[in-house]
Amino acid sequence: MTILVTGATANIGRKVVDHLLAAGHTEVRALTTDPRKAALPAGVAVVEGYLRRPETLPAAFDGVERMYLAPTPDNVAEVLALARAAGVKHVVDLSGEPESWWGTVSTAVEDSGLAWTHLWPADFMENTLTWSQQIRDTATIREPYPDTATAPIAMDDIAAVAATALLSDTHQGRAYPLAGPEILSRTALVAHLATALGRDLAFRQSSREETIAALTPTMGDNAVWYVDNVLTDYAPDPGTLPITSVSDITGRPATTFAEWAATNASRFLTP
Repeated sequence: MTILVTGATANIGRKVVDHLLAAGHTEVRALTTDPRKAALPAGVAVVEGYLRRPETLPAAFDGVERMYLAPTPDNVAEVLALARAAGVKHVVDLSGEPESWWGTVSTAVEDSGLAWTHLWPADFMENTLTWSQQIRDTATIREPYPDTATAPIAMDDIAAVAATALLSDTHQGRAYPLAGPEILSRTALVAHLATALGRDLAFRQSSREETIAALTPTMGDNAVWYVDNVLTDYAPDPGTLPITSVSDITGRPATTFAEWAATNASRFLTP
């Protein structure tokens, strides 16, 4: 059974490849824009293509039975039509609830006629890397809402869930909201980072404009969108979150933020 991983050199897709191989699956095909620079493990069939260039996809889809679909809302319906025509049977997509911006992906997948599994993750632990410039320059994180909380999830755990869903029929027709194993406020995240980095860090409640200015060096023009559409969605009491989802699906413990921070500490300190 050949499994195609799209976005195979991107943050999550690359980890999906690793988890499939770790599970003993040997027929893994990886879609990438530049196979020469992909640096994927031996035994992975690397093919050139790009989801936003549908004309590059038919050869990549040939002989594929299952596929991990990285999100491309602008042309996802065309991609899925090509996949179905090539004989793909099951799609595991990274998307979001139907009412969200990423929901266009999950809706298109369901409309495609293919078997599907949706992965709807909470915010990524990796999003805290947007604080890296502030940490290096002032050791102070500036955001408007110190007490709002989420259950951030590690990208590696999302990839582990994706690989699990790709390797079994039991996950077809399921939409999985995914979250990390604990609910943490913004100040708690900063405290964990301080421990991992071995230095004092402060959280300073700031205005919208101050926050955008602080995030722009790492996020560029996306800082405005992030402050207005992501940070405003967090709440002091986030309610019931699927904090056991990763272990429920994969059978292994999810990564805690403290563990992730310790592993990734150097990424906050190196420009």
